[in-house]
Amino acid sequence: MNGNQIEGLIGMLTTLGILVLLILPSLLGALRERRIDRQLRQAVRQPGPHAEPAPESRPRTRRHGAARPA
Repeated sequence: MNGNQIEGLIGMLTTLGILVLLILPSLLGALRERRIDRQLRQAVRQPGPHAEPAPESRPRTRRHGAARPA
């Protein structure tokens, strides 16, 4: 290899390294989003022990800002 080929190789490797540094954050973000989506789908399908029971439907006695009964 002569000097020109080595300079070309160094330039190519530098360009490839910069490209990897630019693409890596978006790839990691996409993988993280897929993991979160999978966890959300799983949580919807099978609620775990932390799931709260559905609130009972009872008539409301007072509204926000309403005067208290005497």
